[in-house]
Amino acid sequence: MLAEDKIKRINELSKKSKTTGLSIEEAKEQTLLRKEYLETFRSSMRNTIEHVKVIDPEGNDVTPEKVKKARDDKYLN
Repeated sequence: MLAEDKIKRINELSKKSKTTGLSIEEAKEQTLLRKEYLETFRSSMRNTIEHVKVIDPEGNDVTPEKVKKARDDKYLN
């Protein structure tokens, strides 16, 4: 998860961009922070999906093969 101070800074820059506008340096900072946020989010989501096990109402494991393969690849390497 992204540090709270970085999320706060993203929100500050977003608010400023809507009101007074950003300087070139601030716009670059905003871009880098957003990129870092998205990378962190995607990594977290990928990790969550890799640990999901789907069970149908009859108790059968119906986890998609793609998810099983990704999980196996991650832990076998």
